[in-house]
Amino acid sequence: MHRVVIVGAGFGGLFAARALRRADVEITLINGTAYHLFQPLLYQVATGILSEGEIAPPIREILRKQDNVDVRLGWVTGVDAAAKKVSVEAPGLEYEVEYDTLIVAAGASQSYFGNDQFADHAPGMKSIDDALELRARIFGAFELADLQTDPEAVERWLTFVVVGAGPTGVEMAGQIAELAHRTLPGQYKRIDPRKARVILVDAIDAVLTSFGDQLATRALRQLHLLGVEVELKTKVVGVDATGIDVETPRGHERIGSMTKMWAAGVAAPPLAKALAEATGAPTDRAGRIEVRPDLTVPGHPEIFAVGDMMSLDGLPGVAQVAIQGGRYAADQIKRRLAGKEPRGPFKYLDKGSMATISRFSAVASVGRFRFSGFIGWLMWLAVHLLYLVGFKNRVTAVLHWAVSFLGRGRSERVSTFQQAFARAAVREYGDPFERLPQPHRHP
Repeated sequence: MHRVVIVGAGFGGLFAARALRRADVEITLINGTAYHLFQPLLYQVATGILSEGEIAPPIREILRKQDNVDVRLGWVTGVDAAAKKVSVEAPGLEYEVEYDTLIVAAGASQSYFGNDQFADHAPGMKSIDDALELRARIFGAFELADLQTDPEAVERWLTFVVVGAGPTGVEMAGQIAELAHRTLPGQYKRIDPRKARVILVDAIDAVLTSFGDQLATRALRQLHLLGVEVELKTKVVGVDATGIDVETPRGHERIGSMTKMWAAGVAAPPLAKALAEATGAPTDRAGRIEVRPDLTVPGHPEIFAVGDMMSLDGLPGVAQVAIQGGRYAADQIKRRLAGKEPRGPFKYLDKGSMATISRFSAVASVGRFRFSGFIGWLMWLAVHLLYLVGFKNRVTAVLHWAVSFLGRGRSERVSTFQQAFARAAVREYGDPFERLPQPHRHP
């Protein structure tokens, strides 16, 4: 039977697998986690609105009725294009998987623009680990501010800096502002959460640049109404435990802050480099694979690259590109096996962009139409409900949204010391599996 290996269970990989559910193929789906992650809602996990389980359903549960899929845990570290096999690392072991067709949908990683040391003090927003760490840092900041006796220390703990004024940064800043001004007031004896500063920083001169000037201006106005301080044309040049250094039109400045988060850029994952070296495929400046119009790697029609790690015609790194690319690759495979002519070049249907700023306020760009305010928020709500995987997750998400948007509470405020400091512990002590005896490789 034709062997299809899919790398990654994000939007591209998962939708490719589901599109092959009735095909006469044997699918091996390899992913670094046991769950599919709905990344656009990570910021809601970080700010206590949703639980991680609602945006990260188990892959095996999603595909439980699809008999032609074998789900395996692991990170693909290399591709042998000549032998048609991939090398995989899992906790404590390594293995290889052979393929006839390979779909690589490994997503993207956080980019610190050459300053990876910033990650220690300014987590990104790419994984559940990131979101849970930020949740612990955000809610912990208010708790620790309440214990301080030095006014300067209180100010540092109540200053939150978000780097990056794209959709993730805008949504994150808006939700922290709502926490400070709407959810937490009245719950502390020694601090007033409403005095918290939320600062949104970006080196460019506008927020939400991909939405156009009209919606960007409306979003900026709404951020100001929420009390968010927006610092544009401001470049981050240093990040440490107690603050952030920036270059602004006013000159060099330091912002004292104990809680920073990074939403400023993305880069191709390490697998993109490994795939390029294995196939001789060209890459763009961000390290993404430059694919042919049919999403295959040049010189290797048996290898598809889809989603955030592929570069084609300037397509954005958004969920719809990955979803449509995964379905397109699956259709091409079915056509090949049926002896049919391949489809024409991949054509992306832009279904629009959306970002929520606060409760009942969002911006949406759909074709020639622009929406903002409550109508934009209703559209955002409907689209995100549509693409949440699983009926149970949709129901619980609606209930938690009702608690957060209609009331003043947050359903998921639990955070732990381990969540806040696990990153530092892993860096200090290393991978525990590396200290265990290594088993033999197996196919």
